[in-house]
Amino acid sequence: MEPAAGCWEPALWRACNGLMAAFFALAAYVQVNDPDAELWMVIYTIPAVLTLLVGFNPLVTGHFLWKTISAIHILFCIAWAVCLVVYLLFHIHQNIFHEEEGRELFGLIIITAWMCLCYSSSKHPVGGRLQLVIATVITLFPFISWIYVFINKEMRSSWPTHCKTAI
Repeated sequence: MEPAAGCWEPALWRACNGLMAAFFALAAYVQVNDPDAELWMVIYTIPAVLTLLVGFNPLVTGHFLWKTISAIHILFCIAWAVCLVVYLLFHIHQNIFHEEEGRELFGLIIITAWMCLCYSSSKHPVGGRLQLVIATVITLFPFISWIYVFINKEMRSSWPTHCKTAI
């Protein structure tokens, strides 16, 4: 007897949420030696907790408190990302990954994209296959980026000390 079509979808959605919760928790942890660590730890811890809750129970995205906290956090991240884009337009000196504000911007984009994906899943907790493909791509992106940066020592050479010593 073959398994029912689509029975892997809830497991994939939960796995993506588990991995993203781990990524956000790790991102919060590596902020420990950043000059504005408290702020960035909160920025990453909120989606870590919200995403972990989705991993345990995808239906939580329909709860008023979850929706409210995630909506406020999404709006905050979007507003800050816009400010960083404007700043970078006038102050970028090198590759965007070499600029601290550029790395912060990518972090905010990842948070916003993931939280919007989770937020939109409240009507369909597992979503469709397109949503799962997007979730998988978003889940893999930060891990592949971290591996690339870890391997590429030249890229890290111009970074400030607090960006090099967390892990």
